[in-house]
Amino acid sequence: MAVDIVIYHNPECGTSRNTLAMIRNAGIEPHVVEYLKTPPARALLIELIERAGLTPRNLLREKGTPYAELGLDNTSLSDDALLDAMMAHPILINRPLVVSPIGVKLCRPSEAVLDLLPTDQLGAFAKEDGEQVVDASGQRVA
Repeated sequence: MAVDIVIYHNPECGTSRNTLAMIRNAGIEPHVVEYLKTPPARALLIELIERAGLTPRNLLREKGTPYAELGLDNTSLSDDALLDAMMAHPILINRPLVVSPIGVKLCRPSEAVLDLLPTDQLGAFAKEDGEQVVDASGQRVA
């Protein structure tokens, strides 16, 4: 089954790596966009935010970014100002953002990606930290 899935990925991020691995554990090879190297255009970022049911503030990443230095905690900043900051500093875009035929989602925690996959997991899956997410029969562990 050919499935078109895109992951906005940061290979330095464990959550992003786990999400990518679960997509592949479903037998799907996604389009991987390393968004720090190739950030989405502003119009695309706006579309992804809207399709995910988020606001620009919901997509902002604080940890390991210039969030505080840029004063992005100021709740009076407009969505345009937040988008400007994300365009200037792509590290501010939280990840992984996954696009599938089912929808768009910020996959934090990584197992949220399972809701976007049109195929079952092919086998067991454990996160890098050892947490079991999918059992040997390919079913999500509760």
